[in-house]
Amino acid sequence: MPDFAALKERQQQMWAAGDFSMIGVGQVLDVATGSGNTALAAARRHCDVIGVDYVPTLLERGRERAAAERLPVTFREGDTEHLPFPDGAFDVVLSTFGVMFAPNQAQAARELLRVCRPGGKIGLANWTPDGFTGQGSRITAEYIPPPPGLSPPRRWGTEEGLRALFGTGVTALHCTRRSLILRYRSAQHYLEHFRTYFGPTIRTFEGLPAEEQERLNRAMLEHIRRFNQSGDETMVVPSEYLEVVATKS
Repeated sequence: MPDFAALKERQQQMWAAGDFSMIGVGQVLDVATGSGNTALAAARRHCDVIGVDYVPTLLERGRERAAAERLPVTFREGDTEHLPFPDGAFDVVLSTFGVMFAPNQAQAARELLRVCRPGGKIGLANWTPDGFTGQGSRITAEYIPPPPGLSPPRRWGTEEGLRALFGTGVTALHCTRRSLILRYRSAQHYLEHFRTYFGPTIRTFEGLPAEEQERLNRAMLEHIRRFNQSGDETMVVPSEYLEVVATKS
């Protein structure tokens, strides 16, 4: 009769001798990867990663960043609502402030579920409706209303919205409110930075006459000041998001 207790003790010592979290990695998909922030983070942890996005210039920047770090990330062009991968292809499906902006939210949610294997994980970071970024989108919508019939992206930032989107496609859904800190030299510096580099902000201002641009500029500066915690002219603003981990059915 084998000594099972002694065997298990030797197994325990064997597994404890290493770090299986560095070995037991899987296939990861980063949806709406942009320039690859999340894809690169997963690759640094030795995952086999694909980043997908429908903006070729952002994908090219992701490839440059991966090459600079010598990380073997694959970047592919593709639509969040029609992911170019077979069913159940990935152990983990991620999206950081990305999939929440897909116009057809129900279709995007179905695609996340479709490409994730049964028992796999879907990890998301989505802006909450009441946080700095979520409330900022309401200000912008007053000047450039979204097309009729679309649900707002902030739906993805609530547990209720996520349960409606995923339905029975998940067996578990864990949501945690977290914040990242936005730091800039000043509120004006933040606004100038976004007006120069952030596509949605650029397009919003371009679509307004000069007087409306000035009104929006003032509204955004006031919005920053309401959230600013620096105590001086610099900008230190917490922007709340929902950290989501769902288990595919």
